[in-house]
Amino acid sequence: VAFKKFNAKFLVRGGQHKVKAGTAMEGKRHVVIEFDSYATALACYESPEYKHAAAIRDKYSVGDVVVIEGYEG
Repeated sequence: VAFKKFNAKFLVRGGQHKVKAGTAMEGKRHVVIEFDSYATALACYESPEYKHAAAIRDKYSVGDVVVIEGYEG
């Protein structure tokens, strides 16, 4: 629900991957979500809808969430 409200687009959601250097990402599931702006991504993360979904997710998994400003190059 939160992602639709904030017009988010899933670019990566699981899927096959191969770690080519390092070990920090081995055995992990990856999700990359695109937002219209950095501010929108932060607003989504702080929204009541996302907090509700995250509370459920956090009962069953451990993960990292990183919000990164995009590159317009």
